[in-house]
Amino acid sequence: MTKLILVRHGLTAWNTELKYQGQSDIALSEEGLRQATLVAGRLANEKVAAVYSSDLSRAFTTAMAVADRHGLTVTGLPALREVHFGEWEGLTYKAISAGWPEQTSKLYTNPDEIAIPGGETFHQLKDRAVGAIAQIVARHPDETVVVVSHGATIRTIICALLGIHFNHLWEIKQDNTAVNIIEYYDGRGMIALINDSHHLVV
Repeated sequence: MTKLILVRHGLTAWNTELKYQGQSDIALSEEGLRQATLVAGRLANEKVAAVYSSDLSRAFTTAMAVADRHGLTVTGLPALREVHFGEWEGLTYKAISAGWPEQTSKLYTNPDEIAIPGGETFHQLKDRAVGAIAQIVARHPDETVVVVSHGATIRTIICALLGIHFNHLWEIKQDNTAVNIIEYYDGRGMIALINDSHHLVV
């Protein structure tokens, strides 16, 4: 059995300000750094063989906190980045709604149908993220692997695994440094945990 531990990155200033980050490289806030330390402590007793991450700093810094507890380095993969929000990056939902009312009316109800201006579709996100996960799992038979990524990316991976339509994407909650666990038996994934952040309650 291969155990895949999917972790969302820690908090950033843009998370607090409700700005869309996408592939903008926003660093962790002080609270985000604290959260990264806490999730690293939570995973310290896991027998982790490798740590992978989106190459964006908010995810990579979170991953480094985990990897340091195991004497490992982090492998950064652009395929694990957040969905590219294009022209919406750095804006709040209110500002996006004012500028692109037709697209944003579908963002949370029919994300399957929208093309983000200057960005990518959720199908493109699925293709790159799910492909990266498949390669990681194939590379680590019968091992435990940590992958640090982003909210929409993790939601998309979970939807793809369960065969859930992308229009239900936002019905899967992903808190900062939330832990999700997928167990793979003969290549078939089974979700064992979703959005667990009890390590933040201290």
